[in-house]
Amino acid sequence: MTVKVRFAPSPTGKLHVGNIRAALVNWLFARQQKGTFVLRIDDTDVARSTKENEDAIKADLNWLGLHWDETFRQSERFDRYNEVVADLKKAGRLYPCYETSDELEMKRKIQMGRGMPPVYDRAALSLSKDEIAKLEAEGRKPHWRFKLDTPARVEWTDLIRGSVSIDLEALSDPILIREDGSFLYTLPSVIDDVDYGITHIVRGEDHVTNSAVQVQIFETVGGKAPEMAHFALMTGKSGEGLSKRHGAMSIEEYREQSGLEPMSIVSLLARVGTSESVEAFTETAALIQGFDFSKFSRSTAKLDPADLDMLNAKILHMMPYDAVKDRLAGVSEAFWLAVQPNLTKLSDVASWQSIVDGPVTPIIEDAAHIAKVVELLPQGEITAGTWGIWTSAIKDQLGVKGKALFMPLRQAITGQNHGPDMGVLLPLIGREKILERLGG
Repeated sequence: MTVKVRFAPSPTGKLHVGNIRAALVNWLFARQQKGTFVLRIDDTDVARSTKENEDAIKADLNWLGLHWDETFRQSERFDRYNEVVADLKKAGRLYPCYETSDELEMKRKIQMGRGMPPVYDRAALSLSKDEIAKLEAEGRKPHWRFKLDTPARVEWTDLIRGSVSIDLEALSDPILIREDGSFLYTLPSVIDDVDYGITHIVRGEDHVTNSAVQVQIFETVGGKAPEMAHFALMTGKSGEGLSKRHGAMSIEEYREQSGLEPMSIVSLLARVGTSESVEAFTETAALIQGFDFSKFSRSTAKLDPADLDMLNAKILHMMPYDAVKDRLAGVSEAFWLAVQPNLTKLSDVASWQSIVDGPVTPIIEDAAHIAKVVELLPQGEITAGTWGIWTSAIKDQLGVKGKALFMPLRQAITGQNHGPDMGVLLPLIGREKILERLGG
């Protein structure tokens, strides 16, 4: 069997880390199995779906390297959905209900007050033609429910959760079509999975109950439910819901504002909620090779967005010059190697570039000491060995060592208290600017 999975975002908003985790897990599985990764745009909510959001979704996925093999929009398939709807109505599996949301809520409260599960009572099935006519004369429009075949228990072996068993009698007949005629997620998703040959449904554990309902819908429309894997949901590091307040921005914001490398996000989300520790990766090959559903934990996956900065720095420290040179105008390989160990984000290069090129405001606390130091600067070309020769001469002749030796020089030449190795920086700065900053 050739694996075929799908990621199905709705273009009614932006992608966030939770969405991308679902996309990434599906993508890694597809790539490891040499299968197909489908991007399905769930735009059945025509009023709220926008082309802008769809374009942003695609830009986010491409930025992260999660390239799809096939794509389609649900809005292009309404004729197909309506064809199935007609068959379900004819078979009596899709029936109209006229209760308002307030009436349904009242029913649920009464049931719970009596210690009963809040399951829809199928009252709509007993309405007479006259009663239906009266309701429609009042201006009521029906929503449509799928009649579950009960009693029944749906069971499957989940690739993450193991054995799953859901009693359908404990569930309400699901609403598949709203009063305005628009589709909820469930039915179009099933039809698409059948028509496109989806072999595995991989998504969050909040869909487990939905999956049980969908299994019966699959069978009713003449399909077979795909294999399933439901991973634990993500929370913040202390168990709180993810939000902007806790550092969880939209992927578009990470892409456009954060300065993060996409692989920092991929590295974090690929390992969160698994038995493997979070590591920095510059490429996805190792993540693909090591992917295994058995490594996923059934407990909540805790995400700390602050880890992204740590991972980003490690990734930059591993990246060869060839991987970044097209993004760094006028930066030589020598300069990249000099500043690379001090980078947190690629934008930091510009700051170090300004320190090399100037102007710099030197920090000089002891002008007399610096004047002596200038006289000991080796003659000739400034090379990688100049710093060692110079500091050795200062130590021998002026009797200073340790921080008292190195810090005044760094502060005077770079205007900073920390930074790249001075032995590497000196040749980049050059003799003229070194002497200028030292007042020599």
